[in-house]
Amino acid sequence: MTRAETELMLKGYGLTTAEFFYRMPDYTHVLNSYIWQDYDLAPDYPNLFKFIEFWQEKLDGPLHSVRFTHRKLIHPGEWRHVVGEFTLH
Repeated sequence: MTRAETELMLKGYGLTTAEFFYRMPDYTHVLNSYIWQDYDLAPDYPNLFKFIEFWQEKLDGPLHSVRFTHRKLIHPGEWRHVVGEFTLH
């Protein structure tokens, strides 16, 4: 995990995973799936909706449906500032 990811999580971002079901351009009776992950803010999900807009504008396979889940990886009670550290033998 990089510093930027940790900073995003401390600002309230969580990991959003979406599964896109889309039709093949040449075979419209075939459904295919694509998995997408990014850090995003609930409940508006700006990154997810930006990706959906990109898909609809630039890609040939029309979307059938989208399933997604969102999970905050750092909760307020799990993060605490540590001033010192000591080791017991």
